[in-house]
Amino acid sequence: MARGKASADPAELEKLEWPHAWPPPWRNDRLVGHEAAEKTMLAAQQIGRLHHAWLLTGPRGIGKATLAWRFARFLLAGQQGGLFAAAPDGLAVAPEAPGRALVDARSHPDLFHLRRTLRPDGTQIGGDITISNVRELGEFMHMTPAMGEWRVAIIDSADEMNRNSANAVLKVLEEPPPKAVLLIVAHAPGRLLPTIRSRCRRLALHPLTEDTVVRLLGDYAPDTAEEERGPLARLAEGSIGRALELARAGSLALYREMIDVLATLPDLDMPRLHGFAERFAKRGEEANADWRSLNYLFDGWLKGLARHAAVGGEETPVVPQEKGLHDKLLAAARLDRWMEAWEKVAHLMSRADAVNLDRKQTVLGSFLVLQSAMR
Repeated sequence: MARGKASADPAELEKLEWPHAWPPPWRNDRLVGHEAAEKTMLAAQQIGRLHHAWLLTGPRGIGKATLAWRFARFLLAGQQGGLFAAAPDGLAVAPEAPGRALVDARSHPDLFHLRRTLRPDGTQIGGDITISNVRELGEFMHMTPAMGEWRVAIIDSADEMNRNSANAVLKVLEEPPPKAVLLIVAHAPGRLLPTIRSRCRRLALHPLTEDTVVRLLGDYAPDTAEEERGPLARLAEGSIGRALELARAGSLALYREMIDVLATLPDLDMPRLHGFAERFAKRGEEANADWRSLNYLFDGWLKGLARHAAVGGEETPVVPQEKGLHDKLLAAARLDRWMEAWEKVAHLMSRADAVNLDRKQTVLGSFLVLQSAMR
């Protein structure tokens, strides 16, 4: 059994880890929009100055983990037998390269995948990366490579480490063994220990362009209507992972309903608002997906309102009925009022999750906070 993997049927475990229709990073052979980052890693290896730890940062769902696995594949399988990429300046590895299948299956003896593992009951993935998982990482990093020249460990993601596991990773970084590379994926690097950040070479990946996200939506979610791909890309703000999640959850329809209610401010159409909030009174996986989408969409819309107030300029609305809405609301209340409202809404939403508050009442209260900001 591969290092870093919980004791469970591999196929069932993967379904819990990766409940999506598109390929997981460890089997995704396609990286788009990050050619410069790829060349940076390749150049470091070619000149013999490969840093022992890389911190791959950027928004969630833009390809950081895919890049980490691509580099791991290159180090462990791409340099044997002359089987390189079709393009000499990239990290792609031929499908028949020795060891390639082992990396894709996460069973290569010189590979360690540090991530959240199964809870003791074996039915769910744990909430964070534990210190016991990191102890295994420390042992792995100091072992002699079994098949080639390198040993590679991937932490995905560092945001899921608790304080104890983060301190344990720091100890690994303080005593880096030769010919071992640690690839750390972080969505919010500012939350990491400064001492972890200082011991890594940081490689910042940027959000994908809207055109790129639209194209990838067509490839990974071909059932998504063509006219919906642009709006989904704008909602996802350059993250193909987020765009695919929004498409799967039907979040564009939810966003339209949300905008329809917001457009009635400051008076608020209360029957419309209650109808909208009622859907969140339900329970079950579909209702939970709607709730997660609403949290993301509401927060993103308020962030967009603040951004428009700060920098102005012509807006590209996600949906037609949104055009001019920011200007209308900003004319009714100053930016500081909206920033205060944003903070209150974020607090309400987080409290609803933390102490299991009534979601319908939380939605009603959030819209009423916005109404108060205009009075």
